[in-house]
Amino acid sequence: MSLLFEPLALRDVTLPNRVWMAPMCQYSAPAEGPDTGAPGEWHFQHLASRAAGGTGLILTEATAVAPEGRISPWDLGLWNDRQRDAFGRITAFLRELGTVPGIQLAHAGRKASSFRPWDVPGGSLPSGHPLAWRTVGPSDRAFGAMTAPSELSVDQIAVIVRQFADAAERALAAGFQVPEIHGAHGYLVHEFLSPASNHRVDAYGGSLQNRMRFALEVTEAVRAVWPDELPVFFRVSATDWLDEGGWTADDTVLLAKELQARGVDLVDVSTGGNVPDARIPVEPDYQVPFAARVRNEAGLATAAVGLITDPHQAEQILASGDADAVLLGRELLRNPYWARHAATTLGHDLPKLDQYARA
Repeated sequence: MSLLFEPLALRDVTLPNRVWMAPMCQYSAPAEGPDTGAPGEWHFQHLASRAAGGTGLILTEATAVAPEGRISPWDLGLWNDRQRDAFGRITAFLRELGTVPGIQLAHAGRKASSFRPWDVPGGSLPSGHPLAWRTVGPSDRAFGAMTAPSELSVDQIAVIVRQFADAAERALAAGFQVPEIHGAHGYLVHEFLSPASNHRVDAYGGSLQNRMRFALEVTEAVRAVWPDELPVFFRVSATDWLDEGGWTADDTVLLAKELQARGVDLVDVSTGGNVPDARIPVEPDYQVPFAARVRNEAGLATAAVGLITDPHQAEQILASGDADAVLLGRELLRNPYWARHAATTLGHDLPKLDQYARA
């Protein structure tokens, strides 16, 4: 059997294969009104079509744990029960199709309150914009040309930790089986981890242990409300791609060991996003070595992501022992049925959809 289509058991959840969908923001939720932040018809078809395509795990896009944690006003959220109930319809259908539904819980920190990627102009919403809000971060340093955030107080940090836990409880009630804590791409958890963005001098800044404190508190809070029989994931940017003064692969291995001790079952290993001018050597498999380091040095399951497009490429990542699963992003935007095509290429049969049998 192809390794890509072997089931993977994490706690009491069995993922049917190792082809997973990475979180990808759609910027398509209502920005105002009673349904602000709730998934709608776009999200239903977007996620369901990839499930019909045979994807084993689908992680929803970054879903904010608080209104001010959204990247843009058009992002998904899970800070109220109306949003929870809207997700329930989606998770039920994904599970009916045999896919494990997962959700990425996030806070955008200093990169919040922004325009959508296709809006002109881009960047931060101006302070006078009716949908804008004041952003927060570990320090008052801006991300590039974006608006500088307010530095969080210790009390405000504690509130956000609680918001992650509250969102996890709603995610469970909505039918999700896997929560992923978003600690990557220059958003709030990553901002605390990296010395490039964290300039605090209290218990949340300075030493590596202090800079990891917020990430570990969030992890402990989510794990405390999540059932023991269900897994918890953590997404990390394994490096800031700086020669000095940034988050490094060595730091990531140490963090992974701390996460494992707190009940994290798998690390989703990405890179970058915290420094605007970082030089990133983007090419196929460029992030895979970081997933391999975490897996081999921390002894924790990993998923590899980044320009994985070919079934044989994905199979080789698993065969080499570099990761336990692969996460596809843009390739699944181009082809929702990638998993089915990959199975055919690798000589494996996925369960048929009767409605599409003639294909």
